Amino acid sequence: GQFWHVSDLHLDPTYHITDDHTKVCSSSNGANASNPGPFGDFLCDSPYQLILSAFKYMKDSEQQASFMIWTGDSPPHVPVGELSTEIVINVIGNMTSTIRSFFPDLQVFPALGNHDYWPQDQLPVSANEVYNAVANFWTPWLTDDAVSTFKKGGFYTQLFQSNASSQPLRIISLNTNLYYSPNHVTLNITDPANQLAWLESTLEISLQKQEKVYVIGHVPVGYLPFARNTTAIREYYNERLVKIFRKYSGVIAGQFFGHTHRDSIMILLDERENPINSLFVAPAVTPVKSVFQKESNNPGIRLYQYDPFHYNLLDLWQFYLNLTDANMKNESDWKLEYILTKAYDIEDLKPENLYEMAKQFAIPHSKLFQQYYNNFIVSYNKSIVCEGDCKTSQICAMQYLDHSSYTDCIQRGKYIGHHF
Repeated sequence: GQFWHVSDLHLDPTYHITDDHTKVCSSSNGANASNPGPFGDFLCDSPYQLILSAFKYMKDSEQQASFMIWTGDSPPHVPVGELSTEIVINVIGNMTSTIRSFFPDLQVFPALGNHDYWPQDQLPVSANEVYNAVANFWTPWLTDDAVSTFKKGGFYTQLFQSNASSQPLRIISLNTNLYYSPNHVTLNITDPANQLAWLESTLEISLQKQEKVYVIGHVPVGYLPFARNTTAIREYYNERLVKIFRKYSGVIAGQFFGHTHRDSIMILLDERENPINSLFVAPAVTPVKSVFQKESNNPGIRLYQYDPFHYNLLDLWQFYLNLTDANMKNESDWKLEYILTKAYDIEDLKPENLYEMAKQFAIPHSKLFQQYYNNFIVSYNKSIVCEGDCKTSQICAMQYLDHSSYTDCIQRGKYIGHHF
């Protein structure tokens, strides 16, 4: 079986080619666009044409996908005053109907991103206008039960019936934005929208029924690979989620996130450092970066391959658009960037294989790690190397998702003087 994963479309409706490079897109926030063309610019969010080219490529590839996961963030990165609840709802509606126009019959499992609300990041813990409107956009894909929990808290669970297996696959779509550090609404709430209790009882039922589960969400658990000692969600929630995921790792066959705009892998280890779960962060369709960032990403979309009987993940095909070339040639030539098992010479995407791979990366001057880092930035610039502190952060974030083991890893890195 196969399924698509798209994330972080970040449509910028203001994008247009003009001689004044400060006026190409509002998402550059007044900065000069670097090299704007029909498919966008590294200082801008996605023009509609870029998003269309991605879905067109997926459709034309004629890959037999059973479903698609879409992990959020449709509106652009612009100052709060330039958006409104109405605009945010319209953009999500536009992206939803765009996907449906390319894939009218495909089952899509979406998740909300931190930009899919106004003001951004401030996703609430109870019913509101955005959850309501978005649930209505997504009714063609979701069951009545899923729609009803979504309207209350922006999360849901739903079964996917496969033709190949008598056992259905359970999708759990989390609203991890409730745990996102900049979300002030949830600051002192132990269990925002009771999502953690709901997650645990949903997984408990799956365990009793011997189901397999894919967890999807926007903001990932664990530590950011490009920032030292920083979890993507608040540390308190991160510890709680890691605990729940460890407890139910036998049920969870894969976890899929977006948000960072980069391509990265994490391996959840149990208390004894045995690998028990594989987690994947998909890169963004938007190529945007801020003026202060050294690196960005080329637009990316991906296809997973899984065993249709047990839902184990077998492989991942990452596709990308070389933005500079596409703008120069005035045509979108999406290509296969890598196939994970071939790129890193492993058998499949089981946690133990990814864990062995991570150990290979940790070897000093590992060529494989350079390959991983190039994929991390979606082939943005092959000449950028990641060593020293940069590599330590990457390697520790891959393997250690809780506070104590991550801190130990970073300390080892310092102590041995960047032994990675």
